[in-house]
Amino acid sequence: MQKETAEVAQSTQAESAQDTAANKQADSMQAESTQDATASERLGTQWGDDVDSQVTVVDLSRVSDEPIAQMQVSYADKNYKGRAVNSMSLLAGKVEFSAATDNGKLPLYRDGSNYYLQGKAGQAYRLVYNNNSANTYEIVASVDGLNVVDGSTASRYDGGYVLRPHDELVIEGFRKSDSAVASFIFSKPDNAYAANTDSGSIENTGVIGTVIYELYDPTKPKRPEPKSKSPKAFPADNAYAKPPQ
Repeated sequence: MQKETAEVAQSTQAESAQDTAANKQADSMQAESTQDATASERLGTQWGDDVDSQVTVVDLSRVSDEPIAQMQVSYADKNYKGRAVNSMSLLAGKVEFSAATDNGKLPLYRDGSNYYLQGKAGQAYRLVYNNNSANTYEIVASVDGLNVVDGSTASRYDGGYVLRPHDELVIEGFRKSDSAVASFIFSKPDNAYAANTDSGSIENTGVIGTVIYELYDPTKPKRPEPKSKSPKAFPADNAYAKPPQ
């Protein structure tokens, strides 16, 4: 169930040099794709129905300047091959990602290290993130190369939504204001929001991206720094043999 009020984390964008390096990494990930959609199968996401969605801005700091996890999912009106999965595991299961319609989850497939989502033109959908941990995270999401919060050209260092411990975050569309979003609706690439805004490009349609940052939670005590110890191959051994008793 979607939270009545979502939270947007206020953050500062990092230097463009970091962004350039990150974009090269994204290009490398995309190059590994093995199930490219044909022209007739390709989809984008259009600017859809106006939906109520309240948001508040919170001032939380990131633990690090770099994201601790990232993923990319390609989508199309295609019968993908691979292992059907109910959700995508991020951060070793601490966070789970799925996509859903009004009638349930969309088919998600894993093929090697690649993930694919099957949709159909005209179908409304939303992005769902579940936090199985006691940590607070920031979810920076993009659809068709656009940041879902402000519609700008997406960067890994953009601000995103807050995902509270043991909570669920539902992103239903491109944010229009503090009180509404434009629903995500699958469409042909020509009708996609990315193809009809200066911030986007039709070349980036058909992909959903997510990066995750851990956030400092002022209500939680700081975790102690781990002690630097060398790993032991035989931890039960302690110097010499003990005398008989």
